[in-house]
Amino acid sequence: MESIQSSLQKMMSGEKFLKQYEKMKHEIFTDPIINEFIGKNPQVSLEMLEKSLPKLDQYRKELNSCNNCPGLEKCSNLMQGYKPRLVIERNYVDIRFEICETKLKIDRQKQQQSLIKSLYIPKDILEARFENIDQREELRMAATAAALEFVMEADPGNHSMGLYLYGKFGVGKTYIMGAVANALADRGIETMLVYTPDFFREMKQSIGDGTLNQKLERVKNAGVLILDDIGAESLSSWIRDDVLGVILQYRMLEKLPTLFTSNFDYEELEEHLSYSERGGFEQLKAKRIMERIRHYTRPVYVDGSNRREQN
Repeated sequence: MESIQSSLQKMMSGEKFLKQYEKMKHEIFTDPIINEFIGKNPQVSLEMLEKSLPKLDQYRKELNSCNNCPGLEKCSNLMQGYKPRLVIERNYVDIRFEICETKLKIDRQKQQQSLIKSLYIPKDILEARFENIDQREELRMAATAAALEFVMEADPGNHSMGLYLYGKFGVGKTYIMGAVANALADRGIETMLVYTPDFFREMKQSIGDGTLNQKLERVKNAGVLILDDIGAESLSSWIRDDVLGVILQYRMLEKLPTLFTSNFDYEELEEHLSYSERGGFEQLKAKRIMERIRHYTRPVYVDGSNRREQN
């Protein structure tokens, strides 16, 4: 039986193989990409190039793919998302791979998105950006300016001052907070956006499945916490005192900023928080919660046309 080595020698000495080899060699040596490398590296000899033909062929094909980038998902390179670079190793030309700009950009976006954690927040809010906010109405401009100022000064663990955006339904309070979260992600600051009514409803359900403390800890420790639409929830004394109160007390002590959106101003929210499901009002307990909100947030009124009616 003929050995593999012998079979290879016969194949490589065959006329068809030699023609294909010479064709590939001609294509490589006349390729502008390879000639550019040779021009920059005059120490490269013909012998080195001939020994490195497979690498040179791979390099020119992959670099051409990079120069006509089809996007990361359709990248045909051996190492998807990596750009080839020729290097000289002793008497041989080899390939090294470097992460390309397309992959860098996508990885950066994924990293930023991982800094934004959300509970029950719509996708369009998570993609909000300050540059997309309609600034034609003066009172919305004031709110946007306050939000931008917060983003620039935010320093979780050292500075606990937050924002309290309030105003009528649909004027863009939540969208502004989404823009805040994305701008903070650009700075590498973790943000959690929470739609308060659904979150409080889940906390009630968590008593039965034993996940209450785990979920409470997650929200308490967020670098920046945004409680969206506070005051829209069905409130109970337990939610007010043992969930909201615990969260705000912890964040106050740890100097972690909390931001709010609401249809209520401070006084209206205090009245809402004083309601007791047992009947009557618990004004003192509501005042304790509001003291933490008032002292650690800047109130900003948001006005303008209803964005939902425009869509």
